[in-house]
Amino acid sequence: MGRRIPHAVLFDRDGTLIRDVPYNGDPSRVEPLPTAAEALALLRAHGVRIGVVTNQSGIERGLVTRAQVEAVNARVEAVLGPFDVWRMCPHVPDAGCLCRKPAPGMLTSACAALRVPPGAAAMIGDIGSDMDAADAAGVRGILVPTEATRAEEIRAAHEVAETAVDAVRVLLAEGADG
Repeated sequence: MGRRIPHAVLFDRDGTLIRDVPYNGDPSRVEPLPTAAEALALLRAHGVRIGVVTNQSGIERGLVTRAQVEAVNARVEAVLGPFDVWRMCPHVPDAGCLCRKPAPGMLTSACAALRVPPGAAAMIGDIGSDMDAADAAGVRGILVPTEATRAEEIRAAHEVAETAVDAVRVLLAEGADG
């Protein structure tokens, strides 16, 4: 009993698509991770919609402006190609919002914008809050660990892949089985 190819795949930005530069407001510091472009190209070739869901508390902390973060996001698109949807949470962790991962708000909002039921979407991220948000939203989560990923987050993840392209290959290969 294989799974179907997801209709949409949502990505965490920092640590998953690009190198994590804390509170980055400088587009020149955007550096794609080694397999990000290939992962996105595979999804696009299969007609899978793609989006980004990213916590950006530096905005509320006053460390970067919304315009600076949007300029970084524009640079991500310039180097990795267009995304179908972007969702960003500007709040600090204790703000109590429904959008900041691990809350499901950005994921459910992105799915709604794409007109994709959460059960037909996947999330690829590098830390536990990405996977917790996926679980809370009813989205399939695949963890791609980095040096920032804690061992307990890896143990708790339902699925783990070595790279973003490996995660995408799992999603696409399963669709071929079903």
